[in-house]
Amino acid sequence: MRIILCRIKAFYQYRHLLQELVEKDIKLKYRRSILGYLWSILNPLLTMMVLVQVFSKLFRFEIDNFPVYLLCAQVLFNFMVEATNQAVFSIWGNAALLKKVYVPKYIFTLSKITSSLVNMLFSLVALLIVMVITNTNFTIHLIWTPVIVIQVYIFCIGLGFLLAQSSVFFRDIQYIYAVLTTAWTYFTPMFYPISILPDNIRYAVVNFNPMYFYIEQFRAVALYGTPPDSLLILKGSIAAILFFIFGVWGFLKTQDKFILYI
Repeated sequence: MRIILCRIKAFYQYRHLLQELVEKDIKLKYRRSILGYLWSILNPLLTMMVLVQVFSKLFRFEIDNFPVYLLCAQVLFNFMVEATNQAVFSIWGNAALLKKVYVPKYIFTLSKITSSLVNMLFSLVALLIVMVITNTNFTIHLIWTPVIVIQVYIFCIGLGFLLAQSSVFFRDIQYIYAVLTTAWTYFTPMFYPISILPDNIRYAVVNFNPMYFYIEQFRAVALYGTPPDSLLILKGSIAAILFFIFGVWGFLKTQDKFILYI
């Protein structure tokens, strides 16, 4: 208990550094961009327009309000991919600074994930625009959105910490993870109905794909106007907590060896 309190106290002392790092990441992302922060809204909109044409016209999936169906998934999944990919480079990408001064190493990983969270919040504006255009009903159940976002954020912290510490010792993680995220994209029902999957694959997706838990919760509140399924909330929360505990534990256990490999 004393160790946990010391960790919390140390994190509080460096909260301003975390804020500065997050602000720096966001500013660097849109530096020298004419449209700047508008790209956080335009990018998901333009991607959605392309995918809508491909999957609703060419492949003809019969999904009601396909733009919102797609964008609900795209916003959350893109956040996860961006946050975890940024986490992979968060330690050895800051090797020069870590060798000069003492800074809690987890701050760099957490800042990357948090800056991706801010970008996702911009993307939610794009979703709201599409909901208005498609006459989607806005219901009281949208108040569940922060609960869903928090689940995804905690899950990304755990997975991001795991990837960050692994990539310090095994640089090939960045290439392996790129392949895994590609496969993860196609095994998550973002642009197709889950009913088209074979029974064995559908069972695996429904029970063992954390992003499915979060996306279906979000579709329930944003698209269908219903509260999220309690079982999905339970599964999503368990996945988030397990990844968080395992990721943070592994990171803190190995962080003292980082200096020898960066």
